[in-house]
Amino acid sequence: QFDMQEKKMIHENIFQSPLSTHSFVNKYVAELKVMKPTQGAKAKVQTQRPRWLPPPAGCMKVNVDVAISKNLRRASVAAIARDQNVSFLGASGVVLEGITEPEIAVVIAYREGLALASDLMLTSFLLASNCANAIRSMAGTGMGPYGQVLKEIKEEARDFVFVDFVHENRNSNVDAHALARSLISFDTG
Repeated sequence: QFDMQEKKMIHENIFQSPLSTHSFVNKYVAELKVMKPTQGAKAKVQTQRPRWLPPPAGCMKVNVDVAISKNLRRASVAAIARDQNVSFLGASGVVLEGITEPEIAVVIAYREGLALASDLMLTSFLLASNCANAIRSMAGTGMGPYGQVLKEIKEEARDFVFVDFVHENRNSNVDAHALARSLISFDTG
């Protein structure tokens, strides 16, 4: 039985359904494939092309990243899952009000990455971001400003056969960052 808030979310379209997020991501990826750089920029793009790093055999990878808008006082978090052959498995994103600290947003992105992995029924995967401090926090025992979220993430990670939180350079995390940036202007949710 739905309460009034759930009815309002459904009937007034306050949130985006997972299907609409999935459709948006598919359209975005298709647009990326169609876009071609101009002649002068082509050589530059080829020399600085980002390199996605595949996970080890038998493992999937979920890249997470964030975008922050201090003017809007919001953050968007995104997660993109791929297999070792770079095949797209799925993506998700969330827009959050009142979050302006990048490290806190990254930790929330980890939670979104775990939720995506669960939705895709992944059992063994790497969860990668370019925030070294957040990765160190995952390995530590301190509570810090986002300690409760870390505690929740560590508990959720136990539901999987294998999860490893890894740091990667931003150049290896381009798709998740682009998705997070494109979501920042969406409504919260």
